[in-house]
Amino acid sequence: MKGFHQEKLGLSRRTFGASPYADIAEAHPISPSMALRSTDILTQTPQGLYCPLGDFHIDPVRPVKRALITHGHSDHARSGHRAVLATRETLRIMAVRYGEDFAESTQEASLGESMTLGDVTVCFTPAGHVLGSAQITIEAGGTRVVVSGDYKRAEDPTCLPYEVVPCDVFITEATFGLPVFRHPDTRDEVRKLLDSAALFPERTHIVGAYALGKAQRVMALLREEGYDKPIYLHGAMERLTEFYKSEGIPLGETPKVVASERSKLGGAIVICPPPSIQDLWSRRFPDPVTCFASGWMRVRARARQKGVELPLVISDHSDWDDLCRTIGDTGAGEVWVTHGQEDALVHWCTTHGIKARPLHMLGYGDEGEVEEAPQAGGEA
Repeated sequence: MKGFHQEKLGLSRRTFGASPYADIAEAHPISPSMALRSTDILTQTPQGLYCPLGDFHIDPVRPVKRALITHGHSDHARSGHRAVLATRETLRIMAVRYGEDFAESTQEASLGESMTLGDVTVCFTPAGHVLGSAQITIEAGGTRVVVSGDYKRAEDPTCLPYEVVPCDVFITEATFGLPVFRHPDTRDEVRKLLDSAALFPERTHIVGAYALGKAQRVMALLREEGYDKPIYLHGAMERLTEFYKSEGIPLGETPKVVASERSKLGGAIVICPPPSIQDLWSRRFPDPVTCFASGWMRVRARARQKGVELPLVISDHSDWDDLCRTIGDTGAGEVWVTHGQEDALVHWCTTHGIKARPLHMLGYGDEGEVEEAPQAGGEA
């Protein structure tokens, strides 16, 4: 996959029609000596984080005039904006999910390439979350703010690895922002699946995994561990899996499950949306072993509640240790926590001499994992 990563880093920017940001390019520049507060650069609005100096929102939850999008999950990438700026892969993912007309105009952002929007400079950098995911750096008046979106530090053969961006203000998620969440080695979890498949060759192993990112990561890891049999897919997984393949990610043979053939799939590995592991669809396979790939599988009560026989602790978010490590790596003196277990991470920051505050933003959290998150005061 090294060639794939190098190729993606070399993307050139391609604009679809006239730049949707052209009308703010002539704004009056800020003096380099003008010190700005973080709230001068980003402010919280009902639509989401807004940059008044550049006149754009980041991952807005409602339609806006200009949107910068960190990645393709539906809680961050919504349709209906007038103009969208994102990586090429994220734009393509949005087109797959919402149709080619998901926005009036779009523009590609090349990773590592700075561009001026109004009175700020922005740059997209890999976030390691899913294919095309990026952090967005905003600089103005000598202050650098990094909006990380969702990110992880763990290895993932399907997307570029996370890159640390030194900054003054770091805006982070906290989906797994409690010390109880320490994710195991992902490859060990995949080997658990393979060991179970070898131990029960007559049973179908049905793996619940989110359609964008998680499913393809599990497939890629299975291939890297030497599994060369077909990996069967629920129909809902097909389009995004084919997109990943078109991006050069080797996922092998991935046929769609045919209803009339389910009884013949003993010994096979099948990947489906998480809700499908509990419905009638999954019961038509030979003595199925229900599996679920999620960071929430660290909570055993959650696995029992969902009827999961083989929990696989595989997450596309950073765990507690990596959240804390990343904050330290950025050198940020100020941290904003957008969603997840905000209070615990804010407390950790303050005890380490870092100014921090929760944003209590609604509508965010990985589109799959947030649905499985325990409520406040739950098992976690």
